[in-house]
Amino acid sequence: MLRIKSLQFSRNCYSAILLLAATTVFAQASSQPPSQTSTQPPVTPPQTSVAQAVPLNPALPTVFIVGDSTARNQADLGWGDHFAHYFDTTRINVANRARAGRSSRTFINEGSWDRVLSEIKPGDYVLLQMGHNDGGSLDGPKARGSLKGLGEETRDVTLPDGHSETVHTYGWYMRKYIADIRAKKATPILLSLTIRNIWKNGPDGKPHIERDMGYDAELRQLATTQHVAFVDMATVEANRLEATGPEKTALLFPIDHTHTSAEGAELNAQSVAIALRNAHSPLAAYLKAQ
Repeated sequence: MLRIKSLQFSRNCYSAILLLAATTVFAQASSQPPSQTSTQPPVTPPQTSVAQAVPLNPALPTVFIVGDSTARNQADLGWGDHFAHYFDTTRINVANRARAGRSSRTFINEGSWDRVLSEIKPGDYVLLQMGHNDGGSLDGPKARGSLKGLGEETRDVTLPDGHSETVHTYGWYMRKYIADIRAKKATPILLSLTIRNIWKNGPDGKPHIERDMGYDAELRQLATTQHVAFVDMATVEANRLEATGPEKTALLFPIDHTHTSAEGAELNAQSVAIALRNAHSPLAAYLKAQ
C-alpha cells in the first residue's frame, strides 16, 4: 500500500509539472490518440519561454542548428537547447536557430533563413533537420507543406491573405540550404528526423518504434547527389527508445507523439552527438571527451 501511495504521489507531481509547462493547445493535441494524428503535422508549441540565444564568439567556428519544434520550442523541450554541453564551447559556438512549426519551405519564406545566413561565416557548420512539417497543407491557415520528392516540380497556391506563392519540392528547398551554406564557405550536414512515439508489432511479434516518417530516402539521396554528410541520429534514437520499451518511452513524450519532455530532448541531443561520432564528422573533434 505504501508503494502504491508513493507511486501515486510521484505521478501527481509529474502531472503538476506538465500542467505548468503545457498550454491549452498542448492539451488539445494530446486528447487525440496517436493513431488519429500520426499522419498530421504536429501542433505548433507556443514559444513564449524559448531560451535566449547566447552571443557568439566571432573568433570561434559555430555549429548552427536549423530545424523545427523538435529542436526548439519551449525552453528545454527541443534537443537543440541541450546540445551545447556536449561540446567544448571554448573552441566552438553552438547556435540553436530552429523554430517551432517551420518546414523547409516556411523557414525560408518567413525570413528565418536569411537571418541565419547573415550570421554564418567561413569555417562554420550547419546541421539541417527539416521534414516534420513538410507534409502539411500547401495553402490554408497553416500553409507550410512542400511538394513531395526531390524534383523541380512546382505548384502555385493562393494563401489566406490573398497573395500567391510558388511551392517547390522538399528537395528543392533542401538544395537551396546546401547551396547557400556553401556560398558562405561553411559546411552543411543533413540530419535524419527525430523519432515519433509510434509503435507497431513487427514480424517477430514484438513492438517496434517508427524509424522513418517518410524522408530518409530523400535525405540519403540528397547526401549522395550533393556530396553532403548524412548523420543518422534517428537510428541511434530509435535503438535507444526500443531498448527502453513503449511504456518508459511514453514518459518522454508527455504532450503528443512528436514533442518530448526535457528528458527526451536530452536523449535526442545525446543521440545527435553519438551519430556525429559514428559518422566520423569533423564536428566530432569539438565534442567533449566521453
